[in-house]
Amino acid sequence: MNEVRVQAGDFDLGHEVARLRANDARIGAVVSFVGTVRDLNDGAKVSEMELEHYPGMTEKSLEEIAARACERWPLYGTLVIHRVGPLAPLDQIVLVACSAAHRGDAFAACEFIMDYLKTEAPFWKKEQTPDGARWVDARVSDDAAMAKWQAG
Repeated sequence: MNEVRVQAGDFDLGHEVARLRANDARIGAVVSFVGTVRDLNDGAKVSEMELEHYPGMTEKSLEEIAARACERWPLYGTLVIHRVGPLAPLDQIVLVACSAAHRGDAFAACEFIMDYLKTEAPFWKKEQTPDGARWVDARVSDDAAMAKWQAG
C-alpha cells in the first residue's frame, strides 16, 4: 500500500498503522512519525495554525516524495496523511509511516519522506499569535536535514 491523503479531519494512528500492515507477514517493521501543533514558535505563543495547500499539486508532490523513498529502500508500503485548515495546539498535523522487512529501511525511509515533505511539499502555514497573524518561513534546519539525503 502506498497512499497519500490531504485532509481537514484528524486521523487515528492505530487504525492507519493497522491498515498499512494489513496482515502482511513479510513486514517486520512499521515506523511512523506524527507531527503536532506546538503552542510556542520562535518565542511567540501560538493559539492557532492554519495550513493552506494547492489541491492536486500538493498530493502529486507527496506522491513523488514517497515514490523516491520506495526507489531508495525496499519498502512494502508508505502512508502520508497531511492535514489542512485551522489547527490548535496539540492537534495532529502529519503522519508519515513506512513498512519494510527491517527497521533500518523503515526508519530511514520515514525520515527521508518527512525531511523532503518539510522542504518540497507546497504547504503554507499561518500562525495566530498575540501580535496578530504571521506566515511561517522555511527553516534553514529543514534544508540541512534534506541536504544529508542528497549527499549520501
